[in-house]
Amino acid sequence: MASYKELVAQRDKIEKQIEEARAREVAQVIAAVKQKIEEYELTAKDLGLATTDGRRRPARAPIAPKYRNPETGEVWSGRGRAPKWIGKNREKFLIAK
Repeated sequence: MASYKELVAQRDKIEKQIEEARAREVAQVIAAVKQKIEEYELTAKDLGLATTDGRRRPARAPIAPKYRNPETGEVWSGRGRAPKWIGKNREKFLIAK
């Protein structure tokens, strides 16, 4: 039966082999992806990696308003600080669905 030190040495050797194999395969994958990007003239936007406003993640969709001020038409989603016009009784300002 192998000793503890021998097993640790084997593990270290295997972990090094794993890292080397991954590095080789990642390099191959990156090369293949770059080749396809050039071949099909893809952009970061085509791949879903960029948006029109330059941010990396796509912008979140706006939240639908839940409340409306009938006098001014101002709306509030119900998130964040409440506007002064909403007061204590919010039900009278609810937008019917």
